[in-house]
Amino acid sequence: MFRSIITLLSLSCLCLSVHADEIKLQKNHPERYVVKKGDTLWGISGKFLKDPWQWPKVWKMNRTEIKNPHLIYPGDVVVLDTSNGSPEFKLLRQTVTLEPGVVEEPLEKEAIYTIPPNIIGPFLSQPLLIENDELDTAPRIIGAQDNRLILSPGTRIYINNLEEADKTFWNIYRPGDVLKDPDTNEVLGTEAIYLGDTRITKFGNPASGNIVKAKEEIFTKDRLVVASEGFKESFIPHAPESEVKGRILRIYGGVAEAGPETVVSINLGSKDGVEDGHVLAVSRHGRIIKDPEYKEDKSKPVDKKAKLKPDEVQLPDERVGLVMVFRTFDRVSYGLIMQTSDAIYTLDTVHTP
Repeated sequence: MFRSIITLLSLSCLCLSVHADEIKLQKNHPERYVVKKGDTLWGISGKFLKDPWQWPKVWKMNRTEIKNPHLIYPGDVVVLDTSNGSPEFKLLRQTVTLEPGVVEEPLEKEAIYTIPPNIIGPFLSQPLLIENDELDTAPRIIGAQDNRLILSPGTRIYINNLEEADKTFWNIYRPGDVLKDPDTNEVLGTEAIYLGDTRITKFGNPASGNIVKAKEEIFTKDRLVVASEGFKESFIPHAPESEVKGRILRIYGGVAEAGPETVVSINLGSKDGVEDGHVLAVSRHGRIIKDPEYKEDKSKPVDKKAKLKPDEVQLPDERVGLVMVFRTFDRVSYGLIMQTSDAIYTLDTVHTP
């Protein structure tokens, strides 16, 4: 039996002088933390930092490292070293050193995710935001075996046209709600309703396939979109480098108000400088109230272009939580509510924290 020696190797020792007004540590933070299966990067960050999105600053990550970070695995140890007067993080990794001539078989480990994959996984392919009428030209179901009207798992279907080079696994959609900017009323895109999945068995014109999953009733004329590649686990929580401001468009999950681990959509996308991993503050959009003691001043002319009536007052926005963006389109993004101090509603404001 070959002997193995377990060693801890410091993979990185990144020094950073942390000022109290820039990065605040948790009051009862640990000196070290052993990463466990099921941990998330956000959760680990929160054990050390009051503002978990400042993780890249602590590690002095540049733009490339934020987009393509080194993965963290169960068994790794995150250490906070304050011996030099300034907090310094180290990442220690458990490795196995074998005797000469022995080939090491790497242990199969799955890197930890940034946020819980079980919550946002369905939103990587559903709801899908359709831009520029893409669904109008997508492959469509034109018929089914035995002239069936409602298509269930196991039903053979026929598609108008799919080329040989196309992938075999596709999602099935139909057009849903139109998303509009709440301030300008501009159409930002159309959400497509996810119906199920099909596996293509024959390409051509027409093509054929089998329904393998049905979340809702599927009919002829419903459309096909190639399935998502899978969950993106390697983005890092970080604040936008510039000031951005938008609104919450919708709250998902059949609830009227959003709390932690609720998915929302916002009226900001890649064209607005928003990207996967961006953390935005959520503020209650200031309500408009009547001044209870308003007295009309007839000596002043009435401004007909004013958004508020003379007796109306708009209250200031109040911060109520944080949202992390995990999927971005041109004009719309989907995010997960990470923290709240109060309920979050549609039309609440999102902005650079």
